[in-house]
Amino acid sequence: MSKAMIVGSLSSVGLLAIYFAIVTLVSGWDFAQSQFTAYWYYVVTLALGFGIQVGLYQHLRRVMAFQHGGAVVATTGTTSTAAMLACCVHYLANILPLLGAVGVVTLVAQYQVQLFWVGLAFNLAGIGYLVSKVRKVR
Repeated sequence: MSKAMIVGSLSSVGLLAIYFAIVTLVSGWDFAQSQFTAYWYYVVTLALGFGIQVGLYQHLRRVMAFQHGGAVVATTGTTSTAAMLACCVHYLANILPLLGAVGVVTLVAQYQVQLFWVGLAFNLAGIGYLVSKVRKVR
């Protein structure tokens, strides 16, 4: 289980790095810091949820491989990544206005907090699903 915890922790940190990289590349470091300061509780919670899902998946995969000779469980931990990227998509208005993305970007920017909540709901659902699978396997 300790390897799963390490992988999950690294996944959380990696997701935060992706968040900062995207926002910094599009709008600069100062803006990335101000956005993180304004929404840190959503961003950190999404990253932690993602890390928990990856850790549970890693644990489940190892247990399944041990018990069932290499069977792999199909699940997803990408909802956190998608939610965090969706919250940042409105920054693309700075570089993609000619592609008709302005309308979509405006819509996403208007519902940024709601998208965070959707991401958190999917996070909880994913964690619940993986926990139920781990319990079944045991």
